[in-house]
Amino acid sequence: MSYAIIGFGKIGRALAEAFARKGIEVSVATTRDPESFAADTATIGPEFIPTTMAEAVKADVIFLAVRLEAHPDVAKELPSWQGKTIVDVTNAYGVPVEELGGPSSAKVVAQAFTGGRLVKGFNHLGASVLAQDPAVNGGRRVVFLSSDDEAAATEIGALAETLGFAPIKLGKLSEGGLLVQGRGDTWGQLIFKDLIKFD
Repeated sequence: MSYAIIGFGKIGRALAEAFARKGIEVSVATTRDPESFAADTATIGPEFIPTTMAEAVKADVIFLAVRLEAHPDVAKELPSWQGKTIVDVTNAYGVPVEELGGPSSAKVVAQAFTGGRLVKGFNHLGASVLAQDPAVNGGRRVVFLSSDDEAAATEIGALAETLGFAPIKLGKLSEGGLLVQGRGDTWGQLIFKDLIKFD
């Protein structure tokens, strides 16, 4: 399996560090020239591979770590996302409810990535927490996963285990997915406010 992260803000960097901790190669792309953030290779590790967007979308599993409003631009990179798993790490906090066009921001994102298998996950932890080793006090930090594709959720659950997290599947996007998304001016019930429970 090949992995890529699209977006290199705080969340994208935290994800890159999670891969590097386990010695797993991951490509990272933004709209910028990869040379502009190549220096981060030295601080994150040799597993971090700055690349172009066109190269990143060739990966089997793609973490979408951009602002929600940027997801359509990423989706346009391929005419079809058939055979790819997209992990939606975005949050819709602050996005007016009427702009989402449905009950779940993940559903909106899924519709843009035609043919792809979308899993909502890794978005309930703040970047500073996500960047830390998930092994804490003899336990592991939880990551919540939701998807309308059970096989995709299982696949990303196995990856989360490999990265050191404890995955918990919450069901479909319209069910458990609503528990871990920001919407309008509210957060989902399992997001951010419960961080202390899993530390």
